[in-house]
Amino acid sequence: MTDELILDNFMPYRLPRLSSTVSQTVARAYDKQFGLSIPEWRVIAILGRHPGLSAVEVAEQTFLDKVAVSRAVSKLIKAGRIDRQFADADRRRSILNLSEKGREVHDGVAALALAFERELLEGLSDDEVAGFNAVMDRLLEKVRDL
Repeated sequence: MTDELILDNFMPYRLPRLSSTVSQTVARAYDKQFGLSIPEWRVIAILGRHPGLSAVEVAEQTFLDKVAVSRAVSKLIKAGRIDRQFADADRRRSILNLSEKGREVHDGVAALALAFERELLEGLSDDEVAGFNAVMDRLLEKVRDL
């Protein structure tokens, strides 16, 4: 470690750079094959795993801002990919679920995402992947404690 800040070596800079580069690369495939933006595919992915969430809960799960989620939800509803119902107890709270069309898109996106991940990790050993995942988990725990 050095006392000089070299941005290209600074982990808090490198992580979002890696994340953004990976997301943008896979997003091109989602856009080409399914016509989905990054926020749209994240909404579909979250609702595929956790149906019945509100838009606020989707925003929390995807780490996207509420405006991006709201726009994505509106486009997905218009495209017939998600259904919105309103909670009986609180009419302001919407409940979001994948439609049949949305489920088909979800399954296609999931297959594409898993294939992309396999390709991205190709050449890394199982131990390297496990080590990388363990380091990410430890960093997440540590940052939550800060």
